[in-house]
Amino acid sequence: MIQPAVGDVDTYPMDDSQSVPWLLGTHLHPEVGPISRADAGSRVLMIEAHDFARRKFYHHDKLTIIFSGMRHLRDELRDRGYEVIYIKSDSFGAGLKQYFAEYPDDELVLMRSPSYKSSTRFRELVEKADGNLRVVPNELFISTRKAFDEWANDSETDTFRHENFYRWMRRESGVLMEPDGTPTGDEWNYDDENQEFPPDDWEAPSVMQLEHDSLTEETSAWVTDEFDTWGDDSTLVWPVTRKQAVQKLRHFITERLPDFGPYQDAMRTDEWAMSHALLGSAINMGLLHPWEVITEIEDAYHSSDDIELNSAEGVIRQMLGWREFMRHVYRHAMPDLADANQLDAHNELPSLYWSADTKMNCLKQTVEGVDQRGYSHHIQRLMVLANFATLWGVEPSELNEWFNATYVDAYHWVTTPNVIEMGQYGEGVFATKPYVASANYIDKMSDYCGDCAYYKTKTTGDNACPFNALYWDFLDRNEETLRSNYRMGLMYGHVDSKRESGEMEEIRDRVDDLREMEKSNAI
Repeated sequence: MIQPAVGDVDTYPMDDSQSVPWLLGTHLHPEVGPISRADAGSRVLMIEAHDFARRKFYHHDKLTIIFSGMRHLRDELRDRGYEVIYIKSDSFGAGLKQYFAEYPDDELVLMRSPSYKSSTRFRELVEKADGNLRVVPNELFISTRKAFDEWANDSETDTFRHENFYRWMRRESGVLMEPDGTPTGDEWNYDDENQEFPPDDWEAPSVMQLEHDSLTEETSAWVTDEFDTWGDDSTLVWPVTRKQAVQKLRHFITERLPDFGPYQDAMRTDEWAMSHALLGSAINMGLLHPWEVITEIEDAYHSSDDIELNSAEGVIRQMLGWREFMRHVYRHAMPDLADANQLDAHNELPSLYWSADTKMNCLKQTVEGVDQRGYSHHIQRLMVLANFATLWGVEPSELNEWFNATYVDAYHWVTTPNVIEMGQYGEGVFATKPYVASANYIDKMSDYCGDCAYYKTKTTGDNACPFNALYWDFLDRNEETLRSNYRMGLMYGHVDSKRESGEMEEIRDRVDDLREMEKSNAI
């Protein structure tokens, strides 16, 4: 049994034969939650509901790994001796009615989903089906809700600042900590060592190639036939079983982690995966528990001379810090965060996000990568996709919907704080400024600009990089909200200079031209 490491874990009985674990498509770890407490031979419910898959233009691979993951766990649990009731249905409501018609005296036991009000919705559906439901805490995280809330209420620091939260999590969990209470290496954060661009002769470590069985192949073909999906369905690189996910984790630690640290922010045309872990979908589906990922990485750091501290700490910060932080921000900031739009942005998402039809090489490369695999790494998400959408003035909820549909590791609790708050500065609940940049940043952290039709150094005129004019136009039109921000003062000094010189008028004209070009897919 694997449980959260920060906070006390609730105990609850599962020894009654009528207490039945209900497993969702994001609860696929057999050693976590109600299923870990149920004896072999116990009844287990799984409902493969299809209606959600028709609501959005989902990536083919996202639907495939969810449905294939559920079907594989079904078969694994049956092999272990569990009585798995596996219902395929249009909706959870219909599936629950079918279940309780046959087992009216059962009480389903469900781990709370992190998505907003999902527990309330499931209770309503079970009640309509004349059934009983017990909701228990979600143990697929490292910290409990209660532990965070107690710390947040008692802490004198700003609990909605990631660095404060991350240090608290390190102290409470003991990860990368010394016996005297100091962080390993004497520093909490090695981010300043993780922003290099690799030399030309650097070769990224290999990506583990998974061998998918006939069940996954059949599921993939069924998804293609059954749903209106987006994305390439030819090659599936994501795990669908716990065994595959563990193999992926071990491969990352031995082959990829040593190079992860210095180049984790870099973007290179010929290396879609760089040295990233590629474990997000497996963790968010519950195939891996984040605590087992962190402990294996920490153990490898202490036992291997090949793994530097900035690499180990960089991955741990993403899982022990950022992922947990997003979960707690989401549950405290919802429902307002979902529709937050403090910059009053209302433009539609450009069609290039679906078609990759653009002369901007950074966007073209990134969108094509998402199309092929349902994935791009965190800097491509933040500083290419979200950056451009923010500069363009896209309504945050629309970009959030796109991320939710197209990424294999995306769920509402994950994307909403990452996209609306971090990516588009939607509310200011934890972001202290908009994360926007001109072509300078993209050129520094990638090789995209070298093969682009646009000139990275030009702001106006023919073939000037759109990011440059859009950046200054963004600052210009959002001055009332942003000028007083202490982190934006220097940039508004440049805005003043551009106004005095008359350049800002040229910038506005260039942006008007770009918006016209976008209408005809010519940008």
